[in-house]
Amino acid sequence: MSQQDDIVMVFSSAPDLLLAKRIAHIVVEDGLAACVNLGAPMLSIYTWQGVVEGAEEVPMCFKTTAGKLDALVESITRQHPYEVPEVVAVPAIGGAPAYLNWVREQTSGTPPAA
Repeated sequence: MSQQDDIVMVFSSAPDLLLAKRIAHIVVEDGLAACVNLGAPMLSIYTWQGVVEGAEEVPMCFKTTAGKLDALVESITRQHPYEVPEVVAVPAIGGAPAYLNWVREQTSGTPPAA
């Protein structure tokens, strides 16, 4: 069972850089993610409705907490044009304590301690 302040990495992709930037800006501004990394466009190959397809996509990696996960997933899927967007969450099992605390502060909805 996860704690509300456990760190979670969420992976998704967007069909273009403009949408990826928009999603990233909104979720950070709303406090649903502390940070979003946008990667270089990549080619995704997948089967959709029985047909193998390929599309260029921009990878996105969101840093958040378990307590914000449901709201973050909802925000990403609401903004996304795909019928079934990729949104996968993975727990972080460790990391630099100062960074993990920063993620918690950024997503807590309260100002960071001085």
